Amino acid sequence: MEASANKSEKIKLDFKDSKYATGRRKTSIAKIWLKKGSGKIYVNGRNYEDYFKRANHKMLLLRPFEVINQPTNYDVRCNVRGGGLTGQVGAMVHGISKALLMFDAELKSTLKKEKLTTRDSRSVERKKYGHRKARRSFQFSKR
Repeated sequence: MEASANKSEKIKLDFKDSKYATGRRKTSIAKIWLKKGSGKIYVNGRNYEDYFKRANHKMLLLRPFEVINQPTNYDVRCNVRGGGLTGQVGAMVHGISKALLMFDAELKSTLKKEKLTTRDSRSVERKKYGHRKARRSFQFSKR
């Protein structure tokens, strides 16, 4: 019973001297606090390895730090909501990249080459009337 109480307990972190940025992707919104540290990443009060199970999600999340060749120089605290896990990772990467630029504006060219500072504006197309999905029609039958 005591172990379950520890799991639900949120981790309190000190991010007083940090930079803040917001990242967005699809319907996900990520609030990012970034500070100099030892490479710890917390998502919604949990470690990122516990929150994201897939290897490609973890790889995408660490990409901004690998691009600037500083994988363990910053600590990240993130509150993310909305969308699925892939959209949430994309929102976090966007927010982390924006926060890194606040620390060092010279990183802009390297992050921009990798297209990490640009918001991915693609989202789900709406369903149309008379169609089964956005573009898929109902099956046509002559008889």
